[in-house]
Amino acid sequence: MMGTPRLVEIRQNVLKQNDLLARNLRQRFNDAGVMVISLVSSPGAGKTLFLEKTLAALSSQYRVAALVGDLATENDASRLARTQAPVRQITTGTVCHLEAAMVERALEGWNLSDLDFLFVENVGNLVCPSSYDLGENLRLVLMSVTEGEDKPLKYPTIFNSADIAVITKIDLASAVEFDLQAALCSIESVRPGMHVIEVSAKTGDGMEAWYQTLRPHQIKKREITEQAK
Repeated sequence: MMGTPRLVEIRQNVLKQNDLLARNLRQRFNDAGVMVISLVSSPGAGKTLFLEKTLAALSSQYRVAALVGDLATENDASRLARTQAPVRQITTGTVCHLEAAMVERALEGWNLSDLDFLFVENVGNLVCPSSYDLGENLRLVLMSVTEGEDKPLKYPTIFNSADIAVITKIDLASAVEFDLQAALCSIESVRPGMHVIEVSAKTGDGMEAWYQTLRPHQIKKREITEQAK
């Protein structure tokens, strides 16, 4: 009990330091005209396949790159590199989330002005990432149909801190008896009016709707960047 106030103080200082660095990162991204999208989900929700398909689809029209966070191994980065997009792995060890300092270090040597989109795949976790700003412009929270309809009710903080909810593996919905309307109601009860996209990265269903969601953001970002020059 005696140590609790000290732990709270340390945590507050860590988050404050992260927020300051994230603010600087966001300014760097804005100055470079790059749109930064972070992806958060629990393990096995299909983040990596979703990102792999996204990189492959956008690379014909846009300059894309990705940072991939994981506790160990570089398997995801190697997989995403098959899209020919620049990809870097951030291995966190025992840390269950990405932090702004990790993103900053991973960007060393990259000219951000050479990119239109930068994707940041967080460690598979729906708890810790909700507290850490990475300087992103858009945060996605992914949940798969295999995880159940009440995921937003169990992890409300991440849904409240995200901009878009993506329901993945929609091709398996019938097989696992997933109730889409119940899931949408769960999201709505936690975050009223939240933009929801239903996709299957495997079959391609819903992916075009996702790409169309991104394009207006990049057009607007380019206009803002040009006006600032």
